[in-house]
Amino acid sequence: MAGQGLSLHVATLLTGLLECLGFAGVLFGWASLVFVFKTEHYFKELCEPNAGLLSNATEQADCKGQDERFSLIFTLASFMNNFMTFPTGYIFDRFKTTVARLIAIFFYTSATLIIAFTSVDSALLLFLAMPTLTVGGILFLITNLQIGNLFGKHRSTIITLYNGAFDSSSAVFLIIKLLYEQGISIRASFLFLSACSVWHVGRTFLLMPRGHIPYPLPPTYSYGLCSEFGTRKEEKKTAECENVELQSKEVFSPKEESQDPGQQHELRSFQSCVLSRRFIWHFIWLSVIQLWHYLFIGTLNSLLTNLAGGDRVQVSAYINAFAITQFFGVLCAPWNGLLMDYLKQKYQKKTGKTGTSASAAALCSAVPSLALTSLLCLGFALCASVPVLSLQYATFILQVVSRSFLYGGNAAFLTLAFPSEHFGKLFGLVMALSAIVSLLQFPIFTLIKGPLQNDPFYQSMQKTKCTEMSITGVGLTIPSGALGEES
Repeated sequence: MAGQGLSLHVATLLTGLLECLGFAGVLFGWASLVFVFKTEHYFKELCEPNAGLLSNATEQADCKGQDERFSLIFTLASFMNNFMTFPTGYIFDRFKTTVARLIAIFFYTSATLIIAFTSVDSALLLFLAMPTLTVGGILFLITNLQIGNLFGKHRSTIITLYNGAFDSSSAVFLIIKLLYEQGISIRASFLFLSACSVWHVGRTFLLMPRGHIPYPLPPTYSYGLCSEFGTRKEEKKTAECENVELQSKEVFSPKEESQDPGQQHELRSFQSCVLSRRFIWHFIWLSVIQLWHYLFIGTLNSLLTNLAGGDRVQVSAYINAFAITQFFGVLCAPWNGLLMDYLKQKYQKKTGKTGTSASAAALCSAVPSLALTSLLCLGFALCASVPVLSLQYATFILQVVSRSFLYGGNAAFLTLAFPSEHFGKLFGLVMALSAIVSLLQFPIFTLIKGPLQNDPFYQSMQKTKCTEMSITGVGLTIPSGALGEES
């Protein structure tokens, strides 16, 4: 029976990894898809021919309106990717896994069908399709993150692995671009993605729970249609009761239980988590770094066109290189989780000797991860600020490593720093709030195309200074604030 349970857990883990890798975060391969759309002449009417310019510079100078339109679509889609995590996180917490996944499948399939049947004349439908695609993708990620609960002490590693797979899924648009160059239409590619909804539905009912996967995992816990239907409901209720008891034992000592019950509830309430210094500093840290990543991805096509002097062959080659590096995010992210799991076990062994609480020991394991992520982003911003085309290869590598560390560390930190029953709402809220900050990318892009005369490097240097400030002001403050207060 234990062997069957392990096989089911491994099947759930691997299929969840494939789902995140192939579908969840495809938006961030936007540069590859923009190249295809430009080849298909989407929004070409916004280009204004200017006979006074050289032919290789015409597209750069005269298609400012086209670039702004694509940037606006990405801004809206990336905003929805983050902002909608709060309501979708609530849906996941309130209506459980099956309902959340069926909604995700509906959004994702609708979006891929819209893109498949979009043409030059109906290109404005991309404003509807891309945000809908991202909402479906983020719901896939949220419902899969709980799979880490099946693997106990490797929980953080699984969570960061899934976030890395989310980043790597941006390579899907590269595959679509390469297939397009080989003669396979964009319609055929997106119809195939739509057909994959059958697989998503099958996985929802066969390999995923109807409710939530509890943590710690009770010995009698079962899920999926492979388990007996008659006993599953009872086991589920038992598991939830055991989960509440185990969590209360972990968080509160006997002395604390004898204290004021109202104070205990307040400490564990969702409102107290949101208003804590720990959450506020984490939100600021995430927002600053995320804005820089979104701005880089949204302006990459224009930036490379500027550096390559309008040479489309070179631009295509560098976009391919960028998309290929994105695929390796799934290999980078688990190292962050392994580091956190190792440090967590190390600090927990010392709790008996030092007298510190288990929650403080868990938070200590997050400090090196947050600091390392900040340093990686600083290196990424510095490389992106140098106007040398060949140096962008290093920029691509640092970008994918820092981004995989950022989102994997974000999810893992929230599981360590706050009660698990609030994870869906807190994860959604911090992403929703950071989405509001990410809206700044479009006015910055307009600034680059306007007053800065298509030169993004002035903005890059300013952003590098902001990143340095975030490391000194946030990277060091988060841990100290985190350890100074209880969740």
